Amino acid sequence: MLATGPLAGRAVAAATGTAATGTTTTPATAAATTPRTPKVLLIGLDGAMLNRIKDAGAANLNALMAGGLTAAGSLYAKPMAETASGPGWSTVATGVWPDKHNVRDNNFTAPAFAAYPDFLTRVETAAPALSTHVIASWGPVATTICSGRVDTRIATPSAEYDTGTTSRAVALLRDGSPDALLVHLDNVDHAGHSSGAASQAYLDAIRGVDAQVGQLVAAVRGRAGYAQEDWLIMVTADHGHTDLGGHGGSSWSERQTFVIANGGGLPAGSVRHDVRMVDIAPTALAHLGIAVDPAWGLDGSPIGSLVPDAFDALRPQLTGRVDETGIAAGTLGFTHTPPSGWSVDNSAMGTGGITEWRGWSFTTDEFWTKTQRDQNRELNVRSRNVFAVADSDEWADKTFKGVYDSTLVSPSYPVAGLGTVTVSYTTYYQPEGSQTAQVLAVWDGGTPTVVRSHTTQVNGPQTLTLAVPAGATGLRLRFRYTGDNNWYWVLDNVRVG
Repeated sequence: MLATGPLAGRAVAAATGTAATGTTTTPATAAATTPRTPKVLLIGLDGAMLNRIKDAGAANLNALMAGGLTAAGSLYAKPMAETASGPGWSTVATGVWPDKHNVRDNNFTAPAFAAYPDFLTRVETAAPALSTHVIASWGPVATTICSGRVDTRIATPSAEYDTGTTSRAVALLRDGSPDALLVHLDNVDHAGHSSGAASQAYLDAIRGVDAQVGQLVAAVRGRAGYAQEDWLIMVTADHGHTDLGGHGGSSWSERQTFVIANGGGLPAGSVRHDVRMVDIAPTALAHLGIAVDPAWGLDGSPIGSLVPDAFDALRPQLTGRVDETGIAAGTLGFTHTPPSGWSVDNSAMGTGGITEWRGWSFTTDEFWTKTQRDQNRELNVRSRNVFAVADSDEWADKTFKGVYDSTLVSPSYPVAGLGTVTVSYTTYYQPEGSQTAQVLAVWDGGTPTVVRSHTTQVNGPQTLTLAVPAGATGLRLRFRYTGDNNWYWVLDNVRVG
């Protein structure tokens, strides 16, 4: 497998004595065109919450955000996994959600790390000459989640705690030559457990860890060879906390996480809503020049490769609650107005019911999961930013007549001259009873034809290869959902071609 990032140019130059373009150069020209050496520092702040980082006035973390990318994110809940460190750090390290890596709590009963190894192990497999390291205040990050193939794995003695983790990492950054380093700091989580996320002690812990982040960043930027290096620094968390302290459940505060990414060409001061914690591992690999193989089955993608879909453009027009009572007033998160070119056919839709979910709606994870906790909506982890949902279960929570029958209709996609066309979409479908979920193809305004019917639970990407009828010039997709107080169907990232 060929590398596609900075390492590819380095390998060509090293093997041929030429620049990455293959042209012969003089020493002065070579020095001017030699790519900087890519390196990655990933800092994990156990139990840290982005909103409280901002409340704390954390100068070093704020500086990383100002100079790079910030993306708030959210987690799963049971039955996929607890909002705990084992599942959280396994998700960060592997780039897949818990239903793949199979770490459901802190017991690591039957992890699937052989199929979905940590990103440092993938670095060792693809480019064993690179120097990989993990230093962790919570031992399992080093001893269990990261494999023995990693060059250095240090579970910091408890007596040293975050101070020891920081000093060891600073020494490595100052005196060594790491290519990829994962550092885990734990004291924010400790403060969350002992005092709660709403406490002064939690803010103080954030300020303390912010100073340690500052030491790590200073060690990177103070390196003798820093000018010849291309550092990507990322910061994340494994879960949030309740105001009173603790985590593991399904509340919005416990499900909180974030990604801060600085370097690697990411725009300064940028904010995104489509970046998830599973994107951290593939982003690190891509920065190091290691191609992400689709056969790995990663749920994440390199941040630079993420392309917003049509639904994401709706975020500025999302509005607040109408009938829902579990969602705080002022929380923006739904609209019935489809994106340009799309439409919703509610001609067979019943009347009444909860306004927000009367026919296909466009919403966010925060808004939708707050309608009713612990009904598996938290498992919709593979949608990003704004997605479409048909939720007959929630619609039926207010007096209604008739049945839920709504169809989401795509724009017409050009297919002239094609023998086949590929349709892809991400979906989360929870079936029950007489519920139906059908994908129909309409060629040039003809009779709709069912090309897929979901009958069992599905949570992930779907791909269809359709034969284009002779002479057809346009394809329109129809997503029809019917139900009667029966759960829901989520759609996102619909692509044709």
